[in-house]
Amino acid sequence: MGLFSRDIKSMDDLFVHTLRDIYYAENQILKSLPDMVEKAANPKLKQGFQAHLNETKNHVKRLEQVFQLEGQSVKSVDCPAIDGILEEADDVIGDVDDKNVLDAAMIAAAQAVEHYEITRYGALIAWAKQLGRNDCAKILEQTLQEEKATDKKLTDMAESKVNVMAAS
Repeated sequence: MGLFSRDIKSMDDLFVHTLRDIYYAENQILKSLPDMVEKAANPKLKQGFQAHLNETKNHVKRLEQVFQLEGQSVKSVDCPAIDGILEEADDVIGDVDDKNVLDAAMIAAAQAVEHYEITRYGALIAWAKQLGRNDCAKILEQTLQEEKATDKKLTDMAESKVNVMAAS
């Protein structure tokens, strides 16, 4: 068994472990977003990061609801995947001087985070349904839809303006 799976013996254990993983991830994202809001040069990007910061606070609250529905204590487990994605983003962002290129780099970094979240929420929803926890699935689905919408907004912003500015 792997390092992170030693306490996972059932689908329910897997669900709770992954819930704790994404709870950790959302809280790390909460810590990272204010810096992205501050560094964004494009006003729409700055506004988008601020809006996602507010959404992420709601994502954390929803996860806490799911813990409660599951009868589990609210706690997290370290998530090396999100730590790596955020560390890489910090490294890239720290190396960019041109504000337009920085905006493009931040969008790419934010999308890496979104894609991680989308995979986690998708799995959690499927498992919740399999476990007969449609109440949990419904709450998690709200967050999944917001994550997908954020990813689409980032793509649209990158393709319509930010990447064009960065390339000129």
